[in-house]
Amino acid sequence: MTLNELPAVDPAAGEVETAELVVHDDVLVKLFALGPGGAFDPHVHDDCENVFHLLEGEVVVTQDGTKETVSAPAVVHNERGVEHGARNESDERALLTASLCPLP
Repeated sequence: MTLNELPAVDPAAGEVETAELVVHDDVLVKLFALGPGGAFDPHVHDDCENVFHLLEGEVVVTQDGTKETVSAPAVVHNERGVEHGARNESDERALLTASLCPLP
């Protein structure tokens, strides 16, 4: 038996690979692997909290138009209704999970 839910990912430059790691009752945990230059655009979750867990690398996180560079290991809380996104501006892969609670 293995409890490791993290799949092997290797996104190309400018690409993002995703995988749903946990989908259960009232929680979703999704993996985002961002190649160099990879990003997911700012967006809003009105009905749930969103938490990034940066496992590897460095990303520029956007929250309501404010940008901050965050390096692993890190946790970023995106409150309900706060526009948020992330971009990998480094030359290495960045790996993060995003947790949504409760499920929208």
